[in-house]
Amino acid sequence: MYRDDFFEFPSMSMDELLTAAVQSNPAAMSRWLNRVHHGDCLKLMAKMPPASVDVIVTSPPYNIKNSTGNGLKNGSKGKWPNAKLIDGYDTHDDAMPHADYVAWQRDYLTAMMRVLKPTGAIFYNHKWRIQGGLLQDRADIVEGFPVRQIVIWQRAGGINFNPGYFLPTYEVIYLIAKPDFRLAPKANALGDVWTIPQESNNPHPASFPLELAQRCIQSTEGQVVLDPMIGSGTTAIAAVIAGRDWIGMDKSKNYCKMANERINAHRRNLSLL
Repeated sequence: MYRDDFFEFPSMSMDELLTAAVQSNPAAMSRWLNRVHHGDCLKLMAKMPPASVDVIVTSPPYNIKNSTGNGLKNGSKGKWPNAKLIDGYDTHDDAMPHADYVAWQRDYLTAMMRVLKPTGAIFYNHKWRIQGGLLQDRADIVEGFPVRQIVIWQRAGGINFNPGYFLPTYEVIYLIAKPDFRLAPKANALGDVWTIPQESNNPHPASFPLELAQRCIQSTEGQVVLDPMIGSGTTAIAAVIAGRDWIGMDKSKNYCKMANERINAHRRNLSLL
């Protein structure tokens, strides 16, 4: 279970002390900023200075090929015969045993909490689903982490027609916040239900829309944005639009290349405006 440990030290928490140390040595972060880093994100985050990131926006693989239904599990027919994820991700088959998947995601969140400043927050996009006739929310993943709120991403559309339950048309964003996190002024007026269309023009098999990443980032005043599974680079593009520094990571060389190409193309477009 995650917990914050605080030193008995002049009214400063461990995170605040570490943040002060990073701020006094900007060179410690310079090699990380505004780059896509290739490698396992758990190993890469372990090398980063602690308490060095303001905002994390990320959406991990959902493990949907490990399913009690016929969806993507068998790689043919089923409910999504033409889905890009039939072949999994470039370096991940998206079919882990459930207990292994939960342990992996809890390690992922723990690593993110270590690099997050005491004023920071994680926007953790995931999806609930029905397994074995029962709702599988993500409580087993987020238990013990400081979940402050659940934002509903109403993405509309859906092709999972099942006579046993209503057509699912939303995903969730867990706002996992350190104690001193606050939204940007007036951002709370956005409410906790966001209606944003799905991404339809992206070569990555499971990308979230640019507007979703923009809304997460621009609802904060954080200056350093991290996505440990950057995929096609959407979070970085949203950070560039918002005028923030960013850090991207991905285990796939192909996705790193894809992200860099999309980020650079966006920068070129901005220079023409």
